[in-house]
Amino acid sequence: MKLGHMLQTQNYKRGQIEEAIARLGGDPSAEPSTELLTRIKRLLDTDRALELPPNSDHAEAAGYAFFSGRSPGKGTEVRFSGYEAFAVMIGLQMLNHNWPQKFVVETLRRLRPRLEKEHRKILRRDPAKLLEQEQSGVDARPGELGLAAVPSPVILVIWSDQRTAENPAPAAEIFYELEDAYRRTLEKAGRSATWIELTRSAQLLSEQLSRSAPRKRGRS
Repeated sequence: MKLGHMLQTQNYKRGQIEEAIARLGGDPSAEPSTELLTRIKRLLDTDRALELPPNSDHAEAAGYAFFSGRSPGKGTEVRFSGYEAFAVMIGLQMLNHNWPQKFVVETLRRLRPRLEKEHRKILRRDPAKLLEQEQSGVDARPGELGLAAVPSPVILVIWSDQRTAENPAPAAEIFYELEDAYRRTLEKAGRSATWIELTRSAQLLSEQLSRSAPRKRGRS
């Protein structure tokens, strides 16, 4: 069985996700900071707290951003799919761009069917050809995105309209060419925008998840 397929079907404990994301953030000790743990917990809690359509038992129908179904109750360990770990990482990136937490969760709920499909496609690709580009952004000139050297990038761009800062209406698109993403962003001049490159980050996270080991802890 190919590694990409194994990583798509494997489930992970929350601690494994925290460890993998901490390593991607440059912490070789893999000990997540208190700040990282708090930010992840708040994202997960917000996803559970927001209202869902009634009688929805499956992730796609229920609309969760980070879970595969409704809460199993106290004392039951919650496991996360490889995609759900990836969604947590995207959520943290959006928070880093100062999007409100509720906005982040609602946006990732709405985008889940499309992003989950892209995640599966990315993990079917040869990671060696993608991960070798990890340092590609180092040679970029000032003001340039470090995306040009990423082979066949998949780019998520999220905009907001000008309703209110507390309640922006998002528009999101996925692009496969930098020129298309630039052109579309220029058409939406004046709107807040976040670019997230999915290809390399999905492969890097999967690599770190494959190295993580379940840890005993007081919560799932």
